[in-house]
Amino acid sequence: MELRHLQHFVAVAEDQHFTRAAERLMVSQSGLSASVRALERELQTPLFVRTTRRVTLTEAGRALLGEAERILAQVRSAHEAVAAVQGVLRGTLALGTEQCIAGVHVAGLLAAFRRRHPDVEIRLRQAGSGALAEEVAAGRLDLAFAYRTQADTDQLRSVSLTGEPMTVLCHPTHRLATGGAAVTPEELGGEVFVDFHPDWGPRRTTDTAFAAAGVRRTVALEVNDVHSLLDLVDENLGIAVVPRHFRHKREALTALPVKGTGDAVYETVALLPPPQATSPAARALMALLEHGTQHGT
Repeated sequence: MELRHLQHFVAVAEDQHFTRAAERLMVSQSGLSASVRALERELQTPLFVRTTRRVTLTEAGRALLGEAERILAQVRSAHEAVAAVQGVLRGTLALGTEQCIAGVHVAGLLAAFRRRHPDVEIRLRQAGSGALAEEVAAGRLDLAFAYRTQADTDQLRSVSLTGEPMTVLCHPTHRLATGGAAVTPEELGGEVFVDFHPDWGPRRTTDTAFAAAGVRRTVALEVNDVHSLLDLVDENLGIAVVPRHFRHKREALTALPVKGTGDAVYETVALLPPPQATSPAARALMALLEHGTQHGT
C-alpha cells in the first residue's frame, strides 16, 4: 500500500467523483482510477459504488476512510516536524471553531500566528462542536476551539479554555424582564425558545440542563448564527438561553441568571490529537494562546 494510493482514495471519497478528484490532484483520470483499483485489489474488496453521476463509499470504504485520513495527517505532521527542526515552520494549519467561542479571540490569535509563521497556510472551518471533535479525531483538522462534548480518548484530548454560566436573554417588555430575578428551568418550560442547531455547544448545554431538571422545552426558532438568534430575541419572538458572554453583543436585551441547573456550565476547550500526532503548527498556535498573544501583542 503506497501513500499515493491513500491520497487518491481520500480525494475521490471527498469529491464523490473521479474526474473532479483527478483535476484537483492534477493527475490523469485513468491514473487515478488505476491507483484506486490497485488499492481495492490489495484489500480484496470494492471501496466505491460507481455510477454515471457519482461514486459513493462502500462499507469497507467508510471503514478505510478514517484510518487513511489519520495516516495522511501523521505523514504531514512528520514533514512539518522535520521542517520545524530546521528552523522553519511550513505546511498548513487547519483550524476549526464554533461561532463566538469564549476564552479565545480567534481572529487576533490567527493574525499573531501569521505574523510569526508567514510560510504556513491557514485554513479555518466553522461548525458545531460534535462535528469539530470528529474532524480533529480523524486528522482532518489540526485542532479546534469548541464546547466540551466528551471525555478525552486515545484519538482526542482537550485543553480547557474557560467556563461560564448560562443566561436567559429576553426582550425588555417580556414578562420575565419585569422581575429581573433569577429563573429556573421550570419557570421557562412554557416559553417559546430561540436556539442553535443541536450540535452547537450552547444548545447542548441548555438541552442537558433542562433534561436534568425534567423540563421539556420546544425550540420553535432554530438558527445557525449568533446574530440571527439575537435579532429574533430582539423582536420579542422568543427567549434564548445562552452563555453569559453573549449578553455583551446586544446590550438592549434583558439578561437573567439561570438557577437550579446544577453543573450546567458552558465549558470551552481546545481539541487536539494525542501529543505525538499534534502538528508543529498546532503546537505553535497553542503556545501563542497560552502566552496570551491574541491581539497583535
